[in-house]
Amino acid sequence: MSKEKVILAYSGGLDTSVAITWLKKDYDVVAVCMDVGEGKDLDFIHDKALKVGAVESYVIDVKDEFATDYVLVALQSHAYYEQKYPLVSALSRPLISKKLVEIAHQTGATTIAHGCTGKGNDQVRFEVSIAALDPNLKVIAPVREWKWSREEEIHYAKENGVPVPADLDNPYSVDQNLWGRANECGILENPWNQAPEEAFGITTSPEQAPDTPEYIEIDFSEGVPVSLNGEVLKLADLIQKLNEIAGKHGVGRIDHVENRLVGIKSREIYECPGAVTLLTAHKEIEDLTLVREVAHFKPIIENELSNLIYNALWFSPATQALIAYIKETQKVVNGTAKVKLYKGSAQVVARRSPNSLYDENLATYTSADTFDQDAAVGFIKLWGLPTKVHSEVQKSAK
Repeated sequence: MSKEKVILAYSGGLDTSVAITWLKKDYDVVAVCMDVGEGKDLDFIHDKALKVGAVESYVIDVKDEFATDYVLVALQSHAYYEQKYPLVSALSRPLISKKLVEIAHQTGATTIAHGCTGKGNDQVRFEVSIAALDPNLKVIAPVREWKWSREEEIHYAKENGVPVPADLDNPYSVDQNLWGRANECGILENPWNQAPEEAFGITTSPEQAPDTPEYIEIDFSEGVPVSLNGEVLKLADLIQKLNEIAGKHGVGRIDHVENRLVGIKSREIYECPGAVTLLTAHKEIEDLTLVREVAHFKPIIENELSNLIYNALWFSPATQALIAYIKETQKVVNGTAKVKLYKGSAQVVARRSPNSLYDENLATYTSADTFDQDAAVGFIKLWGLPTKVHSEVQKSAK
C-alpha cells in the first residue's frame, strides 16, 4: 500500500534531516528548500535530502518574489518590530508557507511538516498561514513532537545514518534572508552578556569599518528602489548589493530583547545593513513628498501592520487592507536620496524629488521669501478658537 505524501520545509540542517528519517516510516517525504537570500549551498541541500531518505527534493529560488511581494511591503511600511528592528524571519514565513501549499497541491500531498520547536514564533507563522491557504491540509511538527535533547537527537542521527554537521558545537541559532540576519542562543541568552564579534556574520564592527565615509545614491519610483548609484537593478539584487556595501561600514547592527508571540522574551542580535539603509532613505523621500496628514497617520498604520505580520497574520484580511493603504501612499514617493555610510550609521545628507512639497521660496528667511506672514494672524485666531472658547466657558462657570 502506498504511503501518504508529506511536504517538509527542509533547511539541510540536523533537525529537518533527522525529521526526514523520522517521517519516512509513515510517509513519502518530499523535501522543499527555498532560497530567500540566505546564501546556502542549494545543490548540497538538494542532494542531502535524497541521501537521508526523501523521495523527492525541490530547491526553489524565490528571492525575486520575496523581494517584490514581501520585502517591499516591509520597506514601504517601515516595518520595525517594537520600533527596534526590521522584520526578518516574519517576512519569509508566509512565502515559504505559500510555496509548501502549492507543492502539496501539485504532488497530491495531504500533509505539511516543518522543523520548528514548540517555543518559537515560526511554528505559529507556518501553521496559521497554511490553514489560511488550505484548511484541509494537515500539519505536523516532528521537532516539537519528539522533544529530544540535542544529545538524543545526535544519537538518533548517528544510529540512522543522518550526517551530523561539523559545526554542530556552534551555539548559535541563525536565520537569514535578503532583508537581514537574526541570531540567538548560546552566550546571547544572558542579556547582560555583550554579543561577541563571532555572533555577527554580515557586518563589519563599526570600530573596524573604513575610516572614510562612503556616499551612495538610491533612486525611488513610486516607493520602489530602482537604482543604486545610477545602476538600474532588480530589487533583490539591489538589496544584496546594499547588504555588502552597508555591511562593510557596520550599518544595521541591532541588539534587542523582544516580546515573542508565544509569551516569552527573547534576546536576539540582528544585522540588517541593506534594510536599515533603504528604510532610512525611503523615509526621507516620504518626508519630502507626503502631505502632513498622511505623514502623521501612516506611522499608526505601520505599527499595526508590523505587529500583524510579526504575529503570523500575513494572510489576514486586516493585513491586506493595511497593505492597500500603504500602496496608495506610495504614488508620489519618487526621487533620490544621497546616503552617507560611516562607522555604523546610514545618514541621508541630501534628497530631491519631482513630487517634492518643499518650497524653498516659502521656507527661506531671505529676501526671496514669498510666505504671507500677515495671513498668520487670522490663522492663529481660528486655530486657537476652540481652546479660547473652552477657557472662557470654564472661567465663567466658576
